[in-house]
Amino acid sequence: MTTVFIGGSRRITHINDTIRSRTNNIINQGMRVLIGDANGADRAMQQYFVNNGYKNVIVYCMGEHCRNNLGNWPAKHISSDRSRRDFAFYATKDLEMAREASYGFMIWDGKSIGTLNNILNLLSQQKNVLVYFSSERTCYTLKSLEELRPLFDKCDTIDRQKFEKVLSAPRQSIIAKPCHELFAQQEHAHPQELFSEVSHPGIASMGWLLSVGAKL
Repeated sequence: MTTVFIGGSRRITHINDTIRSRTNNIINQGMRVLIGDANGADRAMQQYFVNNGYKNVIVYCMGEHCRNNLGNWPAKHISSDRSRRDFAFYATKDLEMAREASYGFMIWDGKSIGTLNNILNLLSQQKNVLVYFSSERTCYTLKSLEELRPLFDKCDTIDRQKFEKVLSAPRQSIIAKPCHELFAQQEHAHPQELFSEVSHPGIASMGWLLSVGAKL
């Protein structure tokens, strides 16, 4: 079954018609959805699935309790030996979702390190990622690190420096490999209406999700 990892920035608390349209493609094709339990984009997307009566959802949570599971869907509880509930702690479940997914659909404000990390993990596993870039209200289909660079280049300088500090070197299980290539140079991707048809093969670094004939 085609499985989509949906994630996004905590600052994004509402979804617009562009995001709804892509989400409707997921619903209409009966794809399995993997989603986190955070406030922000996770919660907003959960609410949309609830409103549409969509059942094919699995919520990933850290520990025994989910912060948000609005549809009372099946939950997958991920454990960690980290005592601090920091970026690395919550990134553990995101890595699991990236591993299980066929594609990603990320709702990114250009500031969230966690969302960027998810994009990198998916791309590093050769999984295509549909990115809704909120500052432009536009979707980009990314299949490689090279196609991520132009979006990275559109982020504020301070945010790019923050990304580089956190993501440019391996950090335990969060990032599978360093991201030096991303921080070294940038180029240009083009917005696309849908995922192109592809085949299919943490927190890692960069990659390219090959689809399975399904489209978002």
